[in-house]
Amino acid sequence: MGSLAGYIPVSFLGKMPGFHLSRPLAFLPGVVLTPGCVLLLGFILDRILGDPVGWPHPVIWLGRAAAWGEKRLNRGTARARKRKGILLAVLLIGGTYGLTWGLLKLAALIHPLVGLALQVCLIASALAGKSLLEAGKSVYLPLKMGDLPQARRTLAGFVSRDTSRLSEGEVVRATVETLAENFVDGILSPLLFAAVGGAPLAWAFKAVSTLDSMVGYRNERYRSFGWFSARADDWANFLPARLSVPLFLLAGSGQGLDVRSALRIWRRDAKSHPSPNGGNPESVTAGLLGIQLGGMNIYQGELSHRAEMGDALRPLQSADIRTTLALVRLAAWLSLLPALVLALVL
Repeated sequence: MGSLAGYIPVSFLGKMPGFHLSRPLAFLPGVVLTPGCVLLLGFILDRILGDPVGWPHPVIWLGRAAAWGEKRLNRGTARARKRKGILLAVLLIGGTYGLTWGLLKLAALIHPLVGLALQVCLIASALAGKSLLEAGKSVYLPLKMGDLPQARRTLAGFVSRDTSRLSEGEVVRATVETLAENFVDGILSPLLFAAVGGAPLAWAFKAVSTLDSMVGYRNERYRSFGWFSARADDWANFLPARLSVPLFLLAGSGQGLDVRSALRIWRRDAKSHPSPNGGNPESVTAGLLGIQLGGMNIYQGELSHRAEMGDALRPLQSADIRTTLALVRLAAWLSLLPALVLALVL
């Protein structure tokens, strides 16, 4: 390709709509941006900025679109509702991919650096690394200070279960489960999809995840309408959920936790989770911490039992949230390795 001076000769820019492999950028001499560099920039930007309060976030718009469609389509027979649910999912997922692609193309036509900056920002906004850790910390701190009512109220802001009567141990359990499961949904999966298909594919995944969180329930209202959305989320997270196990084990070994016990618990209990994916990060986390997760929860007024995972060797305590936060933080950095490998080979 000749001298690198004055060029950004990257295959990643060539893959992006509107980019050319050797477009001259004389004010950035010698800069080489690979797909992995763009991915790393997005990851770091998320860790620095997270989701600032008051800033518009695309997930909010996705949620509004899903709610609008559900209100108008979720009616008729069970068979009709299932078809309409599939239609909504296809339109929202495909539309999200197409809109993201179009925005990147428009930005790249303005200037390659504008397209590059937008790609980095969109990848960062698809990740929930900083916001997930902040959510866990916002429950841990009041618990540590003995303010259980405040911990309940804070927890209610990011879980769907009823938190109003939870004991301290149940608040800890809910927080640990949420951190473990959302490591996959909020960090690992979007990072891997971004590695494979850039911001458009990462945001298509976010559309899948948003639909599942809104209509993917097994109750009377959503059982038929949300069937496809729930299955799509299962399919999208299938491989990332299993990859989370070695990542958590590596992170746990770095903290001196019982990796051997965690591996045993994962083999024994992961399949008992009602989700084909959720049992993987939750069971290995339970094993690493030496606690038991799962049990009775209340969702929208209905009792729901999740199979117990792990051994109840001791009562849950607020320090378990702190340990889980450290696990998630280290596992997130470790997840860069498979993501960067994917970005390199694809």
